[in-house]
Amino acid sequence: MIGEQKQILIIDDQVDNFEIIEAFLGNEEYQLYYASSGMKAFSLLETVKPDVILLDIMMPDMDGTEVCQRLKSNDLYKSIPIIMVTALDTKEDLAHALDQGASDFVTKPINSLELRSRVRAHLRTKSEHDELKKLLKLREEALALREDLSNMIVHDLRNPLATIILAAGIVQRYMDRLDQKPLIMQKIAQILESGHKLEEMIDGLLLMAKLESGKILFNATPTDLYELGVGAIKDFELVANSRQIQLISELPEPHRTVLTDATILRRVIDNLLSNALKFSPQGSQVTLSLQYLSENHFRFQVADTGKGIRQAEKDKIFEKFEIGSLRKNASQTGLGLAFCKIAIEAQGGTLAIADNDPQGAIFMAEI
Repeated sequence: MIGEQKQILIIDDQVDNFEIIEAFLGNEEYQLYYASSGMKAFSLLETVKPDVILLDIMMPDMDGTEVCQRLKSNDLYKSIPIIMVTALDTKEDLAHALDQGASDFVTKPINSLELRSRVRAHLRTKSEHDELKKLLKLREEALALREDLSNMIVHDLRNPLATIILAAGIVQRYMDRLDQKPLIMQKIAQILESGHKLEEMIDGLLLMAKLESGKILFNATPTDLYELGVGAIKDFELVANSRQIQLISELPEPHRTVLTDATILRRVIDNLLSNALKFSPQGSQVTLSLQYLSENHFRFQVADTGKGIRQAEKDKIFEKFEIGSLRKNASQTGLGLAFCKIAIEAQGGTLAIADNDPQGAIFMAEI
């Protein structure tokens, strides 16, 4: 990469040879390291990660070909290009060095132009190899993420679909029996509710894609935060009551407006309320607060009194597909909080999380 200093390890039992190489490469802005033997080189490699190794063949105790063979048999070092520095000039000796995994060689006496050219060539090769390795890792992560996302979406879509199928079957079975009309109407209501849930999930995925691509156009209109808060609380009262959770609102005075996209804002608030209710135990509280700060500047937050969120989860909870582990069997597509953060930041706002007192979590947003 441009601006990144490349590291070169020189392994040679003669310090004079190192000084010659150092003089030839001194103007290239490389970081040079020196080891006078194979064993010292392996010790140095515990802390140094060279981009190229210049390795002398003729050394006592452990010659260059053995060092090369050991390096290439180790997964930590096998991708590092090794240029053999040799006074040997027979084709058999050079072939043996290459067979042990050497990438190239230069012969003594060393030609400075040849040395610099070969080092630059293998640095390019190493850089390309590293970039390819990164791309392969990203591809593997993307494939794993796609599989995880598919599993989560399938799981979340299956629940309302199962409700629709079951309720429709009951309606079909009892539709001719007048004495079962209340049951039929109940199941029709379940079908409609589950259908709306599916529609919301699909709309959420499409909206997230538009936000990330920058293709969404915000429709800022005068919005009454009091009316917005009242509507949100009303829509979640049934869910809160069914879970024996107290839903509290702290709203500003009515008949005052702020310029914002009411549809996006309401979806953000809904996601935060849904998340708080989902992970709050029975008997706890969830509070929605909205506050005007100045003209077209406002704050809102959703606070709960549940178990709270560990620091490790705070650091990644706004990432896509992060579903957390605060409550078992609380499934979600992992897009709700990520959507909230992206939607708020796209309007120049901020979204943060803090600990509630004495326990619980607070999601705080300003736009």
